[in-house]
Amino acid sequence: MNVHVPGLEQTPSEAEAEAALETLRRFADGASGDARARVEAAATSLLPATSYPDLNRDYPEGFRADAAYKAGLPDLQNGPASLIVGAKAPIQHVGISNFRLPIRYHTRDNGDLTLETSVTGSVSLEAEKKGINMSRIMRSFYGHAERTFSADVVRAALEDYKADLESFDARIMMRFSFPVKVESLRSGLHGYQYYDIAMEVVDRAGVRQTFMHLDYVYSSTCPCSLELSEHARATRGQLATPHSQRSVARVSVQVLPGNKLWFEDLIDLCRAAVPTETQVMVKREDEQAFAELNAANPIFVEDAARSFCEQLDGDARIGDFRVVASHQESLHSHDAVSVLTHGDTFESESLDPRLFASLFHVG
Repeated sequence: MNVHVPGLEQTPSEAEAEAALETLRRFADGASGDARARVEAAATSLLPATSYPDLNRDYPEGFRADAAYKAGLPDLQNGPASLIVGAKAPIQHVGISNFRLPIRYHTRDNGDLTLETSVTGSVSLEAEKKGINMSRIMRSFYGHAERTFSADVVRAALEDYKADLESFDARIMMRFSFPVKVESLRSGLHGYQYYDIAMEVVDRAGVRQTFMHLDYVYSSTCPCSLELSEHARATRGQLATPHSQRSVARVSVQVLPGNKLWFEDLIDLCRAAVPTETQVMVKREDEQAFAELNAANPIFVEDAARSFCEQLDGDARIGDFRVVASHQESLHSHDAVSVLTHGDTFESESLDPRLFASLFHVG
């Protein structure tokens, strides 16, 4: 049975709406914060926006922002401390990563190269500051980007944006692929080997340091596998081959003040430590030579780390350093890895969980 109440479906009068509003006001005066917020949200949703302005949808080609207009633009990121979200804690690094631009580099043989470079720039942020203007980092760097690269140019860019952003610490890192023409082992052919290199300048508490990072790719022949293969040949006349694999060492060094360490110098130190660098141009005689070179230099991952250490520790231009090596096994389904640090700079109780995965070399 349907019960029809007269007037139930009629539109309420203005007086009834005002009475309902008065009821809501009395409720809001005594309600808890959560209950009040829920009722306010429900009431607001009942009232559709009726005064939304009719905005221009055409892009204003002729509009120019003068000084007065720009001065009136909101700047939330550089707002007062009252706008800080979360804890009012200092941030050690805040900035931009993978900002790309062409940079000219000077080579050891007195030549110049223009290379696409990925720039990471960061500064410290005090606890009472809301944020930084990210674009200032890029603008500061562009002011020096046209000059031939040197550590002094990087330091000048760092000093600029450290001053612009009023920060006490700052850091610039530039990553690029550095080409070096190398000769094959026996055929006399030449080709370009590309090295992933990063230059880093750090200014912390007024102390400035320069670092160089290099990924060196080489072949590692397992000494144990080599001996077992020779044992099978000698005792049973059984043909066997030792396992070798592409391997990567990430060498990070502190360049001491007043010293010139070229990219090519660090590459040469790595070659002296582990001569089985992967090859670019290869004919049959080169492939045979490479097999002989690997047999003459079998190496465990521990041997590799210590060999790099021996070369780096003997160079007066280098202070603290770190070697992270990964032999990406052809025998096992896992990699063999090692980390060796010299000095306090690179010591760490914890490692980036993706550190060794980042050493995977893509040809």
